[in-house]
Amino acid sequence: MITIRNARRDEADLLAEIGLRAWEKAMVLVGETKSMVESARSAFVNFTHSEWLTISVIDKNGQPAGWAAREHLDENITDFWIDPDFQRQGLGTALLAEIEKEIVHQGFTRASLQTHAMNVEAVGFFEKHGYAVHWLTTAYNPKLDRDIQSVGLSKQLAAPAVPAYGQEF
Repeated sequence: MITIRNARRDEADLLAEIGLRAWEKAMVLVGETKSMVESARSAFVNFTHSEWLTISVIDKNGQPAGWAAREHLDENITDFWIDPDFQRQGLGTALLAEIEKEIVHQGFTRASLQTHAMNVEAVGFFEKHGYAVHWLTTAYNPKLDRDIQSVGLSKQLAAPAVPAYGQEF
């Protein structure tokens, strides 16, 4: 059984490990991941401990299998991680649908995210779910302490509100 729920503070370390395992798989094409693992581990631990209130967890049969976060509770999905042992089972699709529903419920009409440009699997996943690449850039990533080439993706989730004649927003 699959359930999606809010994260709990007491599982921050477990969520950090899930994120790290998914990150390591995604970073294989970037190379040099061994030198970045400890920085990445520290970033995941810091994030899951400080931002657990912004994290949604997907469980499979009562076991956390992945998580997503919207750090500022806006339209930007800042993290999206499915444990490699649970990938290709529909969990990412279910989690993404729930996150998109939350974004719309909170009044936003568009979802956006970014990932590293060589993360072909993630880019393909999001494109399959209606996201389009809107930009490509190279920028310093303080969490990884190096320049990373990134792509930005977005998806229109709802029609923007159009004011009626004579009405102002």
